[in-house]
Amino acid sequence: MIRSTLALCFLLATWLAAAALGLGERLGAKECEDLGFTGLALCSDCNTLAEYVKDEELVSDCRKCCSEDSNDSISKVTFSGVILEVCMRKLVFYPEVVAFIEEEKDEFPYVKVQYAYASPPKLIMLDGEGNQKEIIRIDNWKREHIRQFLTEKVKHGVAAS
Repeated sequence: MIRSTLALCFLLATWLAAAALGLGERLGAKECEDLGFTGLALCSDCNTLAEYVKDEELVSDCRKCCSEDSNDSISKVTFSGVILEVCMRKLVFYPEVVAFIEEEKDEFPYVKVQYAYASPPKLIMLDGEGNQKEIIRIDNWKREHIRQFLTEKVKHGVAAS
């Protein structure tokens, strides 16, 4: 649970990264997903993670699961739509997600809330054709972090990169 929470903090730091770093051993997509990393983040994001999270093993795992940086800012991954999926019965355990849905969701017309039995809160990221591209768990995110992530990573009305 703690490892998953820290991995989610990493995703929040995605757009704050600046410096590049060298890569070591790489992990497969399934292994990275099991660790809580989606492979969407740039390797420079691991530096930002290291600034906020003092867990060397987690930062090491981050570096094994990231995508190489590019000087081309167009290479930053964005999406065209989002499904916020959560179990209605578990909402009581996620007051920040509830607050986002009730108070801020209307500001993001490209976000659809979907209730699924036993589902932890997650963002299902969609491309321009509405196809699922990535799933990001948001169990312990604050609503302002959800808001900031959506503002930075979703470009509604344009093709996803």
